[in-house]
Amino acid sequence: MKFTFSRRMMMAAGALAAATMVVTTSGCAAGNDSGSGSGGGGEEVKIGLVTKTDANPFFVKLREAAQKQADAKGAKLVALAGAFDGDNEGQVAAIENLVTQGVKGILITPNSSSGILSAIKNARDQGVIVIALDTATEPADAVDATFATDNLAAGVTQGKWVKGALGSKTPKVLMLDGTPGGTVDSLRHKGFLEGMGLSEDSSEIAGKADTNGDQTKAQTAMENLLQRAPDANALYTINEPAAAGGYAAIKSAGKESAVSIGSIDGSCVGVANVKKGVIGGTVLQFPAKMATSGVDAVVAFAKDGTKPAQSFNDTGSMLITDKPVDGVESKDTTWGAENCWG
Repeated sequence: MKFTFSRRMMMAAGALAAATMVVTTSGCAAGNDSGSGSGGGGEEVKIGLVTKTDANPFFVKLREAAQKQADAKGAKLVALAGAFDGDNEGQVAAIENLVTQGVKGILITPNSSSGILSAIKNARDQGVIVIALDTATEPADAVDATFATDNLAAGVTQGKWVKGALGSKTPKVLMLDGTPGGTVDSLRHKGFLEGMGLSEDSSEIAGKADTNGDQTKAQTAMENLLQRAPDANALYTINEPAAAGGYAAIKSAGKESAVSIGSIDGSCVGVANVKKGVIGGTVLQFPAKMATSGVDAVVAFAKDGTKPAQSFNDTGSMLITDKPVDGVESKDTTWGAENCWG
């Protein structure tokens, strides 16, 4: 009974958060291209943005970049979010809210690649262009286009770097995963194993735990994993908060020099942690590019009905490390600090 009540409360909180506007700004600044933020009839273009949460720094950066580009285009951004990672009900409510407000397009980072398909279809049926950012839908053509990191490739890069960092050592790998069933989480996990040359049932994998990408959960999970595998020498992390939590547990156990930590995100904090030696290498993404491209696509659609030519648009990634390994392209932390989350 306690679990049922808690779940209902979370669902209600998610719907409430999604129904609350986080950012609404419009602009027609001097110097903008004439009519660039107007639809075919001259009306202001209203763009919806739905992120997974407001708390994750990645989505904060994505929202800030979308706001900046909307201002530059003379468009209005309405930004909503789920209450927590995995809040599908909150995102469904947000989509319905935005359609009611008359947006021309919706940019969304889906909590579930399939859990919001009905709401997306309803929006598209009413003439709203829907574009996925960061996380692809399943199937991919459930949206009009996707602007995102190739997360499988990013995971492969992380795995190759960790393997190279280990050198001749036999891997004993721990894995701090994200949210079960999440597309991004699954692709990064699969890519890492591919880069390491391992499979799910390889004996080199000493333990796995789900963290929802949360630093505190990751630290607790890592403490438990180290009790079962004290001689672990490699750590996969779904993102940089998980890497920071994992490192805290490793340091507390006095093993910080024994474990090679790989991650994915590319935040300025994450790059600084690479420089400090908290993370060995992280794969930098470009959320600002995702958001900017998404806003531009909605404005173009509002102007003349043009949609992106490609279904999936890879916004790129780059390994950041001060300990490069042969065969893996990378940039150092100086470059990373100049380009973090660009």
